[in-house]
Amino acid sequence: MKMIRKFFLFLVGILLSAGVWSQPYEVFSERPGEKTIKGHFSRMLLETDTSFHWYAPTYKNYKARPDALENIRKQKDSVEIVAFMGTWCEDSHFIIPQLIALLDSAQFPREKFSLIGVDRNKKTVGRLSEALNITLVPTILVFRNGKEVGRIVEYGKYGMFDKELAEILR
Repeated sequence: MKMIRKFFLFLVGILLSAGVWSQPYEVFSERPGEKTIKGHFSRMLLETDTSFHWYAPTYKNYKARPDALENIRKQKDSVEIVAFMGTWCEDSHFIIPQLIALLDSAQFPREKFSLIGVDRNKKTVGRLSEALNITLVPTILVFRNGKEVGRIVEYGKYGMFDKELAEILR
């Protein structure tokens, strides 16, 4: 099992580096008036779909922590970031737009950032969430050379995802 996980992490790293994903995303409703995205999707869906009314104001109001901004700028060419989120999840509604605003402020390459949507059972297309042991969302994974070097689960150990991200990248 451990060997399978290592191989899978290696494969994820290759896919991230290449910017290629073979799995499509699904859009459906788990509850009335709610849109769930499951699988790898572009941030453009969050930016343009009116169902995600929470995205724009949270993105706009975020002020980047200087240490996080500096560390992301320094490491932007050597890491990939994958964020697992639930479009139904209030923590994701808060953290993911802020993460994207932080990455944009640092001029982090868009092709090195991936969003993966999960359903309410934390499952995604292709069993990726299970292979990477995603049990809570949002979960932000940082990869270097195809290997996971850190992860932030929900708000992180300090209650500030960006402070923990700065630490991981330091």
